Amino acid sequence: MDVKPFAIEVPDAVLDDLRRRLQVTRWPGEIPGSAWDYGSHLGYVQALVEYWRTRFDWKAQEQRLNAFHHYKTTVDGLGIHFIHEQGQGPTPMPLIITHGWPGSFFEMYKLIPLLTDPGSHGGDPADAFDVVVPSMPGYGFSDHPRQRGLHVFKISDLWATLMTEGLGYQRFGAQGGDWGASVTSYLGFAYPQHLIGIHLTSMTRPTPYLGAGSRPLSAAEKAFLEQREAWLQAEGGYSHIQGTKPQTLSYGLNDSPAGLAAWIVEKYRTWSDCEGDVERRFTKDELLTTITLYWVTQSINSSTRLYYETLRHPWTLQQGERVVVPSALAVFPRELSRPPREWGERSFNVQRWTEMPRGGHFAALEEPELLAEDIRAFFRPLRD
Repeated sequence: MDVKPFAIEVPDAVLDDLRRRLQVTRWPGEIPGSAWDYGSHLGYVQALVEYWRTRFDWKAQEQRLNAFHHYKTTVDGLGIHFIHEQGQGPTPMPLIITHGWPGSFFEMYKLIPLLTDPGSHGGDPADAFDVVVPSMPGYGFSDHPRQRGLHVFKISDLWATLMTEGLGYQRFGAQGGDWGASVTSYLGFAYPQHLIGIHLTSMTRPTPYLGAGSRPLSAAEKAFLEQREAWLQAEGGYSHIQGTKPQTLSYGLNDSPAGLAAWIVEKYRTWSDCEGDVERRFTKDELLTTITLYWVTQSINSSTRLYYETLRHPWTLQQGERVVVPSALAVFPRELSRPPREWGERSFNVQRWTEMPRGGHFAALEEPELLAEDIRAFFRPLRD
């Protein structure tokens, strides 16, 4: 595989067009006093868009992102962008980290230094990792799929090829949340010969075997399934749209940067441990770096399409099946669903289960230190 260095360089014409579109936004009305009840709050989105148009410095963010080592290669016909940072320690462990939606590789910018160079951040250099953070197909600077059927199983296959054939790592760890947790879980299931262990911050796939011969659901498991269903009813509209009609949605979001910002920022507010104030957890620059990555790569359509593809390729374990590699889950209190340990043990070889004191869905951005320490602690006894 031909792995080549890559630099982020968004043309000025693209940024000028973005500012022009922001200037001429046609704003919707709003029920007085409704705040976020009906969706993204008009006043907040207007302020965010004005900051984006007049004060946000994409070139400064580009410079910050380009401080990492970026590469591109072709895996099974798809161009894949990834960060690859070498660990600073005696025997760094290879670790691939997969983001979700509406995230990107940028989500890991605080986490990467903590894992590659723990000695410079109050940790032990013996815990260092060689960190690989790819952009999933259809996201960021990776290619947009042109054919049906690119779901999380196939992304796991791409990652296995990238790590073993592209980078020469025959044994490695994997970590992920959201879609990244599904990709990571399937890596552990399908490639146990290569996986040292997997670390997750969410656990939505696979569905465990619940048929004849399985143990009855515990009270905690029943409560978990009720909580998950209640969340889907209250907050899952985006998933249903993206899983059924992503193309229709994309016409508006790919054409209107204000619409794109409203669609994405509402998730960062609702899914994080911010108590209703999104900027308690993320700066405007962090929010807009993520949103701008979706805008300049025109990847909102191709990213949401993953919901459509994966909905049509469910993953339910058969009797006797399990993810056999050592597994860990860090449960953040504002994660979308919070399974009890006994639910996780139906599908995974659980070796570590951590109930975090704070944090939400975007763990690497919200609580990078807590997440980094849990990853280090889980993989520490597996290094030999």
